[in-house]
Amino acid sequence: MAAAKAAYNFKSIQVVPSGKDFIDIVLSKTQRQTPTVVHKHYQISRIRNFYTRKVKFTQQNYHDKLTAILEQFPKFDDVHPFYADLMNVLYDKDHYKLALGQINTARHLVANVAKDYVRLLKYGDSMYRCKQLKRAGLGRMCTIMKRQSSSLAYLEQVRQHLSRLPSIDPNTRTLLITGFPNVGKSSFINKITRADVDVQPYAFTTKSLFVGHTDYKYSRWQVIDTPGILDHPLEERNTIEMQAITAMAHLRACILYFMDISEQCGSSVSEQLSLFENIRPLFANKPLVVVVNKIDVLSIKEAPSEVQEALKKLEDSGVVVMEMSNMNEVGVIAVRNTACDALLETRVEAKLKSNKANDILNRLHVATPISRDDKKREPFIPPAALARRKIRQPVKLKGRAMITPDQLPDTTPKRRTLRDVEIEQAEEYSTDLRAEWDLKDPTQKYDEIPEIMDGKNVLDFIDPDIMKRLEELEAEEEAREAAGEYDSEPEDEEVVKTRAIAHQIRQKKESIRIMSHDKESRNHPIMPPKVKAAIAKRASVKAAREAVLKRGQEAAAAAAAAAGANGTDADADGDDAMDGGARSRRARKRSLSRGSDRDIVRGNSRSVDPHTRSKSRELSGLAPEQVAKARKLKIRSQKKMNAEGRAGEADRMFRTKMPKHLFTGKTSGSKTRDRR
Repeated sequence: MAAAKAAYNFKSIQVVPSGKDFIDIVLSKTQRQTPTVVHKHYQISRIRNFYTRKVKFTQQNYHDKLTAILEQFPKFDDVHPFYADLMNVLYDKDHYKLALGQINTARHLVANVAKDYVRLLKYGDSMYRCKQLKRAGLGRMCTIMKRQSSSLAYLEQVRQHLSRLPSIDPNTRTLLITGFPNVGKSSFINKITRADVDVQPYAFTTKSLFVGHTDYKYSRWQVIDTPGILDHPLEERNTIEMQAITAMAHLRACILYFMDISEQCGSSVSEQLSLFENIRPLFANKPLVVVVNKIDVLSIKEAPSEVQEALKKLEDSGVVVMEMSNMNEVGVIAVRNTACDALLETRVEAKLKSNKANDILNRLHVATPISRDDKKREPFIPPAALARRKIRQPVKLKGRAMITPDQLPDTTPKRRTLRDVEIEQAEEYSTDLRAEWDLKDPTQKYDEIPEIMDGKNVLDFIDPDIMKRLEELEAEEEAREAAGEYDSEPEDEEVVKTRAIAHQIRQKKESIRIMSHDKESRNHPIMPPKVKAAIAKRASVKAAREAVLKRGQEAAAAAAAAAGANGTDADADGDDAMDGGARSRRARKRSLSRGSDRDIVRGNSRSVDPHTRSKSRELSGLAPEQVAKARKLKIRSQKKMNAEGRAGEADRMFRTKMPKHLFTGKTSGSKTRDRR
């Protein structure tokens, strides 16, 4: 539970809208997510459900948003006491609880209003009465929320301030810096952490808590800079000073009390010591370090005797007193390390006193060696190490005290390493790869290896059995070839046919692709479908005529051949016979061609583009007496959509439900605003 409190994230609280915005958000959502069309000819149960749904939906929206506000804002009983007191100092505990209580009351009132009007809507006997009940219910809910405008505005200010608070973990390792204003607290936190606290040469530059982090002994430490405190009673302290008092009272930290004995801060040493004694009860059971700052101006040794005696009394009472200077950074790290070590000791002692420490110690076993006999075993020191000891006993040099061998300079020559060589040669150094070669004759490490010797390549004779292995490899390859391992199996006839067909298919696809590409790439205007159909019709008619003429010529030639075979003399008949035969043939051709044209054109008219049909698609397949009935049915089916103002069945457009010219302004001689 403590970890959850420490990790409370105030920045995740959502924005609290004002009273007017709250109402607009809820009503807009109700309008968007509930049905918006109802008619008086609907059944009364449907009308009741329509308006009841709106009332319930609005109430649920108010309930969800108000519940989110109540759950997201921290409660004093659930957060760490440090945060509870800090919020009390900054926002006034009573005002904060009162605002949340009013929001909770408003939530219950909205629920009761919705319940009452849902009950009344069950007895609504007309669309007008149901609508008025809905308007009254939503109006009362909005009135309730308007009255909470001041509470919502206050909670929004609290949310903004909470989101700007530093993330302080009350349970982690913490160093707390306190003291009079302008004694160097902010400069110290800037030195040991990455914090960037404003530093100015006047008092109360720091008006709130600032947090920084530093590392010590592989652990992360939290450093808190508090505003300056003046020496007066607790009741007279303002909000800025109370933040520092709250941090010292509730955080388990090491207290660093800063003092300025040079009195450049504007406060005398006696006032600083008086403040220390005044707030000393807050330091109970916490490690304490008194830091004397600005020793570059005046150190403790240079201070007046009264100041030295006062600091001496503090040291005698068990308080650690240290010196430092932010200007030249003398003693800054020493102060940090001393404070961290003191806090570590305190935390370890507290853990040892708890029950958890006993449970852990009971599981630990420290093995202590026990001598197995009375034989004395002296430590073994290698002879080389003994040889390096030039002085066995402490010696006394002239004019100096006794010195030990460890204090004498070591004159033993050191072994020259590759690192030393690299430093000496700098950029000219190159790693020697041959230095570690293991040869029978070490003198041959740096001999040059020839590539050609006695007219032969040296690399070919590194392996003495290389020729023998080559012959074995060649014999193995010949054996594999003789065994037929590399021969491919003959293909089946079906496989050959399948491959041939697949090849033809691929060629056909490629030709189709090329032709399609050529057609698309031609730069010509697109012909309308009607024109295409007319051209196709003319071409088909022309082709039909040519076919009929050709057929007639073939029939005439066949008849002439038959007459010749019967012995008929064409010249004996005279011109009349010729004219009569020609006229009969022309008439026969004309009749054939007309009949053929009529049949072919009628047949082609069924396959031309549908845009060229003379009959409407809607009337196709209907008898003349059924056309009028079909039109009446069509008009009747459109009545519902026309009444709803829709262009068709798929029309989902929401048009203006309340035209401005009908619902704005006042009307003369009437109290209502509705102009319909």
